[in-house]
Amino acid sequence: MIKSKDYVLNLARNTVPMLAYSEGLVFEEWQDKAKTKLAELLGLPFADCSADFCVVEKTQHDGYISIAFTFQSEPGYHVPCTLLVPSGAQLPLPGVICLQGHSRGAHISLGIPKFPEDVKSIAGGRDFALQAVSEGYCAIVLEQRYMGVMGQAADGRPACFTDNAAMGSLLLGRTAIGERVWDIHRLIDVILENLTGYIDTAKIVCLGNSGGGTATFYAACYDERISLAVPSCAVCTYEDSIMAMSHCPCNFVPGIRTYFNMGDLGALIAPRPVIVVCGKDDDIFPIHGVKASFDVMRRAYKAVGKEELCRLIVGDGGHQFYPGDVWPVVRMLLDV
Repeated sequence: MIKSKDYVLNLARNTVPMLAYSEGLVFEEWQDKAKTKLAELLGLPFADCSADFCVVEKTQHDGYISIAFTFQSEPGYHVPCTLLVPSGAQLPLPGVICLQGHSRGAHISLGIPKFPEDVKSIAGGRDFALQAVSEGYCAIVLEQRYMGVMGQAADGRPACFTDNAAMGSLLLGRTAIGERVWDIHRLIDVILENLTGYIDTAKIVCLGNSGGGTATFYAACYDERISLAVPSCAVCTYEDSIMAMSHCPCNFVPGIRTYFNMGDLGALIAPRPVIVVCGKDDDIFPIHGVKASFDVMRRAYKAVGKEELCRLIVGDGGHQFYPGDVWPVVRMLLDV
């Protein structure tokens, strides 16, 4: 007798997404239709509001200045952020939006351990903002919903993982990943309205690992102002990862597999540059599912004459970030 989970997985493997990308489509028409459907599935857009941008603190560090600020993403919801600006740099610079995965908070991107487990995470290459500054870029860290100061258990673990806090959004026709995408979308509004003295608005990078890679991926699908997307350890067919094993509820978007697989969604980023990063031994985003998704993306980029802007980096390890492999390609694609 087939188990319930296996039955659903078989359904997925035998379901052709209704808005799957294929070479025979008129690309622009398909992309417009697919973007509209994705926004609907994510529960976007949310209510408009003023950004209420507020600088909280400026601090001089060795090699950079940090500027803590907040902004209003939707009515009544304010997002804490930190901008890092390399000292003595000629501004504006490319800006890297840095997104943590399921972690104890955005402080990890800043290389600041607050919990014992953070030391290992930072040592594993997740201090994204410090890396970006060392590469000569500005970096912005924002606290993602249900994580860090915006939602965590007593031990710092994200509430979306520990107590299913993100599931409540589904009852309102929203999704946790949609909420995170909206915060990124509104952060870009803030960059364009308040931070042009620091950040080159034609070179806005979004980068993250694991859950941060997932937010990066969906945000790049939704917001064309992201000029380079770097989703790490996040892009894989749904049936090989999200549906096949235990994942945080914030990864789930109701109905999405009936319309898309992840490779189809990746085609929404074209023709903007994208770097899909994975580990060859990642046990929750298996390499065969990553390559299957990337193959669809690459065909879409080839169809629009931009195959060279769609890159795959396979790190020699597991579920982690690979800074030594990634940053040289980021620099190359930003200079295209």
